[in-house]
Amino acid sequence: MPASALRKPRLVEEVSHNAAGQRLGRKGQETRERILAAALRLFEDPLGPPVTLTSVAREASVSLTNFYLYFPDFVDLVLALLDRVMTASQADYIEVMRTRWSDDELPQRSLQFLQEHYQFWRQHTRLLHLRNTLSESDMRVLEYRERAIQPMLQFLAMQMDHGAGQGFTCADLAMVILIGFERTATIITAPKFELLAQEQMDLSNDHLVDRLIRSEARMLELAIRDSRARRRITGSDHS
Repeated sequence: MPASALRKPRLVEEVSHNAAGQRLGRKGQETRERILAAALRLFEDPLGPPVTLTSVAREASVSLTNFYLYFPDFVDLVLALLDRVMTASQADYIEVMRTRWSDDELPQRSLQFLQEHYQFWRQHTRLLHLRNTLSESDMRVLEYRERAIQPMLQFLAMQMDHGAGQGFTCADLAMVILIGFERTATIITAPKFELLAQEQMDLSNDHLVDRLIRSEARMLELAIRDSRARRRITGSDHS
């Protein structure tokens, strides 16, 4: 499948009406945007106080009654924020994979992808950790999370030439690899990780993170090379 045929899946429905069924005009859209901007500001501080609907409404200078017209509950707000930051990621680490990497550039491209993937998680640490927590108890967040990973799965399978061999497909391998990358990003962006790294490994946090990212990049490069080699040998595509 050519890269141009791979499209960003719709993550959440476009909002045209509020919770009361009223169509959002210019003022309503501006209020909704103000609430989202206020929430993003509060989530920027990974060590800040708990973010609640009340604190977001206060930050946005909106009454709670008015707030609920746009976001009936906390999960609705989180999903809207996730959609905002994940849309932004399309121009960052996901975009790196959109064009097929040549064999010669696999090392540098793999490293670039993992570095930008980490920076994205670093920028949105608190929100993405909250996503992980909520996905364990709310099906809306779990379903969103599964949809949001699809572009990366598709592009990584493309990098692997969609080959298959010895009982596994590229889609399977891509899923396993991306789960591992996301888990590592979750750990190394946790607020307590720096203290753990310093106490147990006697390394600066930046040094350890760089080592881990380079190790991931090497793993990604080897997985792509192996899959491409299998594709050339078998000449099959069962992914």
